[in-house]
Amino acid sequence: MTFDELNLNKPLLNALADLGYTTPTPIQRAAFSVVMSGRDVCGIAQTGTGKTFAYLLPSLRQFQFAKDRLPQLLIIVPTRELVVQVVEAVQQLTRYMTLTVVGLYGGVNIKPQLAEVEKGMDVLVSTPGRLIDLSIKGLLKTKNIKRLVIDEVDEMLNLGFRSQLETILDLLPAKRQNLLFSATMTEEVEALLSSYFNNPVRIEAAPVGTPLENIRQSAYAVPNFYTKINLLQALLFEHADMNRVLIFVSTKELANRLFDELVKEFPEQVGVIHSNKEQNHRFNAVRQFESGQYRLLIATDIIARGLDLAGVSHVINFDLPEVPESYIHRIGRTGRADRDGIAIAFITEHQKEQQAAIEQLMNYAIPMVPLPKGLEISDELLEDEKPKINMKNAVVKIYESETFGGAFHEKAEKNQKVNVRRNHAKEMMKKYGKPIKKTRKNN
Repeated sequence: MTFDELNLNKPLLNALADLGYTTPTPIQRAAFSVVMSGRDVCGIAQTGTGKTFAYLLPSLRQFQFAKDRLPQLLIIVPTRELVVQVVEAVQQLTRYMTLTVVGLYGGVNIKPQLAEVEKGMDVLVSTPGRLIDLSIKGLLKTKNIKRLVIDEVDEMLNLGFRSQLETILDLLPAKRQNLLFSATMTEEVEALLSSYFNNPVRIEAAPVGTPLENIRQSAYAVPNFYTKINLLQALLFEHADMNRVLIFVSTKELANRLFDELVKEFPEQVGVIHSNKEQNHRFNAVRQFESGQYRLLIATDIIARGLDLAGVSHVINFDLPEVPESYIHRIGRTGRADRDGIAIAFITEHQKEQQAAIEQLMNYAIPMVPLPKGLEISDELLEDEKPKINMKNAVVKIYESETFGGAFHEKAEKNQKVNVRRNHAKEMMKKYGKPIKKTRKNN
């Protein structure tokens, strides 16, 4: 099937032709007719299978111009990066349409976004927090929303957005079409569906946890952090085809440390992105990576689900993720749009359990590859990698002595203090032999 066989209008077909897309992906084929029917939809598909176009194409096909310029299509996503990504996708598809799209997200000055909202829009893409802020203050009207899309809903719920999503769902018109797209189906996703969706049609492009067939996976057993760096540098020097490499690490601190090491050998070719970096820095790093200026981009899982990075040649799992599903999302950054991709994992001894959980989820054993000959095995260890020494508490025995009374003993009689009520008359009689009476002196 080609896009010409779908019920698309000429402006959308021309935009797809400009982008070089001729064949819809399985999730796009399966979702199109169901979304066009007006039914609620729950789409399950892995990252990299074309979920964004799966809901945009039928939604934009049904778009009807309105004079009041209030949003008709609302798309909620979990991260700022994904807001920008979806806005760009809408702009690409509506090149031959008169349609305005606005993106809202927190962490930046709200005034420029407010100015765009006041001009009016047809499509709104937003993170939950900024959407609620503007709606509650009356700065954003949602009465014309005809279609709601919640993208990457499982990740949104993992980030703690459940209450915000429920607030948004209560703010919207009751008569609307709901489209939910997710990479995994969890109990929280099921609860959201049963509470707010009207008998949704379920579409699943691939079983959850199935590795993409066009991604070649391999792994190295590596003892520690600095040996991983030596291995990564050796691979980068040896393989010129590693020209756009996305490297995932487990923490922000390790991302910064790895950046400091790699930039020594690859100056001005390395970028780093994580939640502690300013928004402009994150956007610039992604742009320079996509343009080819950066050969390497180091990231935490903040963008494992949030960006559609084009042309990623390799994904390096410098550390394995704690959640097995995150491995699937990470490697899905390469091998996109039916292109071949390569995913490499560096696995330490203490990550064997994570490896087993990932392989069980995928029902696939990641092929292990021997370390290159002559690779320098570092003895330097990070603080977390050093073996923990458990010190035994020494038990000191105290022997009682017949002559030693211990630290506490009775005070001498003269030092004993007894609270008694004094009889002043008796004391005076005893001292002077006669009672002494107090008298008032006459002045």
